[in-house]
Amino acid sequence: MARLLLVRHGESDHTLRGPEGLTANGRRQAEDLAGRLVAEERGPVVVCSSTEVRAIETAAVIADRFGVPPAQDCGLCTWHTPAAATGLTAAEFQRRFGIEGGGVFRPFETGNEAWAELVLRVSRALLELAARHRDETVIAVGHKETVEASFVAFGNQPLLRGFDLAVAPASVTEWTTDGDPTDWPPPRWILHRLSALS
Repeated sequence: MARLLLVRHGESDHTLRGPEGLTANGRRQAEDLAGRLVAEERGPVVVCSSTEVRAIETAAVIADRFGVPPAQDCGLCTWHTPAAATGLTAAEFQRRFGIEGGGVFRPFETGNEAWAELVLRVSRALLELAARHRDETVIAVGHKETVEASFVAFGNQPLLRGFDLAVAPASVTEWTTDGDPTDWPPPRWILHRLSALS
């Protein structure tokens, strides 16, 4: 059985763009989450994260509790923004890089991804993890967008859903399938938890 636990990173300072890490509360959230995950797991576990500092720090806490080395995969990242945006506030970023329009197939900022590009990248990363580790539990630490993209990859939802998702910091979204993730047509997945804190 393929099993993916998608973890949103712990609380972090989102007032600046770029490599912000966890707050003190975010570190406590990661510790609490790691304890809950260790208590529920019985088989082999793989821990990976996006390359964003807040996700790396969250994954390090979880991996340490399991005694496994964490891996990083840029496919799990949130928006890929231009390097020149690092350190800018959200308002400054929009003022300097914002373009008119945007949407599913057109980015809202110069040098950024469109939503469809982000979903494709994240979906590919999630499916590759499921295929490589189909007999293990994959704990993938990412972002709200990681969880949102999973609804396209595993739930066959459209790129532009008719509903929004609330994904809490240090929460778990769980997907499983008894099928082979590499089969065609794709196997059906089961959503067991969405943004669960326990």
